[in-house]
Amino acid sequence: MKKTILSFLLAITGVSLAADEYLVDAAHTQVGFKVKHMVVTTVQGKFNEFTGKVFYDEADVTKSSVEGTIKVASIDTDNPKRDEHLRNTDFFDAATHPEIVFKSKKIVKQGEGFAAIGDLTMRGVTKEIKVPFTITGKLVDPWGKTRVGLEATATINRQDFGVSWNKTLDNGGVLVSNEVKIEINAQFIKK
Repeated sequence: MKKTILSFLLAITGVSLAADEYLVDAAHTQVGFKVKHMVVTTVQGKFNEFTGKVFYDEADVTKSSVEGTIKVASIDTDNPKRDEHLRNTDFFDAATHPEIVFKSKKIVKQGEGFAAIGDLTMRGVTKEIKVPFTITGKLVDPWGKTRVGLEATATINRQDFGVSWNKTLDNGGVLVSNEVKIEINAQFIKK
């Protein structure tokens, strides 16, 4: 009975029975972002607290799935005053919406790599996004653990998620770009 329920759940979520579960190795993973500031420079930041897992089907990556959760309060742009502003209601409202969550619906082949299509939830708003990624390698480490690496980038419009604070500049530009580039360099360990 348990095996039948598991098979049913895996079938409706698109996860293959051949997929192995991997958990993110946070010590060797970076979840970062870039955004234009005052039109002329790019500010970079990262999140220091996150979890994630991948069900990885090496034989057919399109049968894999990925999900991750970011703790908003862990935002880090190397500027404590700016980080506090990003945590407040002008931007992420971390007290009310403490997590950013992504859960794939499907994986598709895209050029030399793949793309995870799924739901991103930020500040209480859920939108479907496409996250192109490449698998950077798989190996067994010196301690006998199997690891898989991936790199992903995506661009989102923060306005779509209610992260809308801004100031108009005298030249007609804005203080903070609406486009945000997400960059993930991740390492996962087989469970």
